[in-house]
Amino acid sequence: MSLDKPYLDVPGTTIFDAEQSRKGYWLNQFCMSLMKSENRERFKANERTYLNEWQMTEAQKDAVIERDLNKCISLGGNIYFLAKIGATDGKSFQQMAGSMTGMTEEEYRDMMVRGGRSAEGNRYLGEDGDAQPQHQPQGKSHLGASKTP
Repeated sequence: MSLDKPYLDVPGTTIFDAEQSRKGYWLNQFCMSLMKSENRERFKANERTYLNEWQMTEAQKDAVIERDLNKCISLGGNIYFLAKIGATDGKSFQQMAGSMTGMTEEEYRDMMVRGGRSAEGNRYLGEDGDAQPQHQPQGKSHLGASKTP
């Protein structure tokens, strides 16, 4: 963990900060181009040719073609921009999120309806592997029951 970026100490989470924004600038610009129907049509007609028009890295282009959204995020993609790829493919945000977690759309929906993933074991403070879980109140579920660990 970087001393100047203590917020990076969140297991399994890529924080979209200024550095990630710079890394993913062209990837995210490509995604925004998909807001225009003529660009969606060009992309769908030949994905590689369309992607080659953008100053993206080969790893970014490959991640888009493979629809590996987790990889896109690690390469600087922002989920709100990446959602344009899903929309181009006719996928809902829920379908995309499910695919990113290794769940079906229904499994993902059911998990979220139950209140989402537990924060237990997923929030850490500290700079080394011996960090202890940070226990924080999680508020109320949609049923009004406390979810505090």
